[in-house]
Amino acid sequence: MAEEEKATGHARVETSNFLMIVLIFIVVSMGGLVEIVPLFFQHSTTQPIEGLKPYTALQVAGRDVYIREGCNNCHSQMIRPFRAEALRYGPYSVAGEFVYDRPFLWGSKRTGPDLARVGGRYSDEWHRLHLHNPRDVVPESNMPAYPWLEKTPAPAATIQAHMRGLRALGAPYTDEEIEQAPAELKDQSELDALIAYLQSLGLHRK
Repeated sequence: MAEEEKATGHARVETSNFLMIVLIFIVVSMGGLVEIVPLFFQHSTTQPIEGLKPYTALQVAGRDVYIREGCNNCHSQMIRPFRAEALRYGPYSVAGEFVYDRPFLWGSKRTGPDLARVGGRYSDEWHRLHLHNPRDVVPESNMPAYPWLEKTPAPAATIQAHMRGLRALGAPYTDEEIEQAPAELKDQSELDALIAYLQSLGLHRK
């Protein structure tokens, strides 16, 4: 019986699972370096757009509530650069909008509408009613209600530590702003904080 020929060249790659995995990993890694690393040094992706400010203490607390309650599982915060999206939601999203966001909440699933430009679109009272029971203002809504937020105080005891962490990641908070943060949250509920956060979204890109 003739001895089988030893695979060489491309045939060797295709017949070796280990070699194929190693080479795929190398190619993907190189592609990632070429595509991603330059973004860290590109001005438009690392500098805030004009008018962008870091979240206030109350908005930071509201963003925590937003994440804790899983709002970002059903609402995206990224308007794609398509005409239909811009007509419905407003100007498409750019990287400079999210310089102070930790973590990013772009998302991709839209059980509910995108919220990237929701700030100022509705009154505080509308948001209060909507969060207490969404069906009161949008009868066909399948969003859950959050009545307990109105009865839960905003977390004044932990807000300073959170803001110091955000400052370490690049948010330009001053010592005075961090010092005054607990006072800003005094007598405020988690509902107040969440509304303050929602009302801040997209104001700089209307």
